[in-house]
Amino acid sequence: MSDVSFRVVDASSAGAVGAMRAYFAELDERFDGGFAIGSALDDAGVWMNPPHGRFLVADRVGRVVGCGGLQRVDASTVEIKRMWVDASVRGIGLGKRLLARLEAEAVALGAERAVLDTNRVLTQAISMYTAAGYSPIERYNDNPYAHHWFTKPLTS
Repeated sequence: MSDVSFRVVDASSAGAVGAMRAYFAELDERFDGGFAIGSALDDAGVWMNPPHGRFLVADRVGRVVGCGGLQRVDASTVEIKRMWVDASVRGIGLGKRLLARLEAEAVALGAERAVLDTNRVLTQAISMYTAAGYSPIERYNDNPYAHHWFTKPLTS
């Protein structure tokens, strides 16, 4: 895993957009009824860049194999969005490391709490979030693809 590096990038950059497109293609295959991208790429370019958020990619031997974004919800809360790990590198702990890096970036932004949502078919993600200390909460957004909502305090 030492051959994977993380970097903050512009959410409109080629690497970020390519990773999000791969993520959306997977969602389209896995979700009942598919997944419509809509304005998600344009929204990421606005809301997952400073001053509103951050976007990270995970690189392995010069290839983007993961991504995740942060979007400020309010002064003390960020939402983790677009978290994805390529199928070729799943099962080696990259998702857990990416989540920890996103949380560290959130703290650097001044966030005290992270929230996220996910779809019921993403059972591995749900297990990872729970193992990382995320607790279920009531719906906090109108995401039509979400079935589960979570939160985690980032400061003690």
